[in-house]
Amino acid sequence: MPTSRRSPTPLKRRAAARPVTGTLDQTVYDALFDAVMQGRLRPGERLGEEALCAQFGVSRTVVRQALRRLAEAQVVEIVPNKGATVAAPTPQETREVFVARRAIEAAIVRLVAARITHGEVQRLHERLAAEHAALHEGDHARWVMLAGGFHLALAQLAGNRVLQRMLTELMTRCSLIVALYEAPGEAACEHDEHQRLVDLLALREADAAAALMDQHLGALEARLALPV
Repeated sequence: MPTSRRSPTPLKRRAAARPVTGTLDQTVYDALFDAVMQGRLRPGERLGEEALCAQFGVSRTVVRQALRRLAEAQVVEIVPNKGATVAAPTPQETREVFVARRAIEAAIVRLVAARITHGEVQRLHERLAAEHAALHEGDHARWVMLAGGFHLALAQLAGNRVLQRMLTELMTRCSLIVALYEAPGEAACEHDEHQRLVDLLALREADAAAALMDQHLGALEARLALPV
């Protein structure tokens, strides 16, 4: 799954663009989560409480609650007496994440192949058309969102909420991993492979779809510049 390379933008402005729902710490959580997933906050970047309070106009209590929840989601790391930073997965954690993704996404595509409808195939093709357009128009941020969302869309079609929840957590880790280790100039998620996956799912070729997903994820991992 790819991540954005855009330069940082003020977090408060990003938060203001989102409808304010729920508690104040949810608003802070959502804005920080989006900033990490879109690459506007980089792995290892410090998240100072005082600065966040000023940006969002909230108390330290609110900021700390949001940071605790992000830490539970493994998006942020909190070190006593040092504060919070955006999580930076190690090479070993990266390898473990990809082992887990291979297992989970193979199970997902097998479930999808067994139950997918004509209408769902059509909606996947519509997603791919939007993904292709974003790629060729140079809209990297939208392509990032669509290419990553393709995997989550398959998880939703599988009809297994446990697998969907597990993949969502792994995709979050992968966004950090790609931001940290992606080699310059590499495209982290190949559009053509997504197209072939949909074609196989439409034919209910479960084994072939699972094999292609494994190949797809293996290629993504191979493109990362992991230290030996």
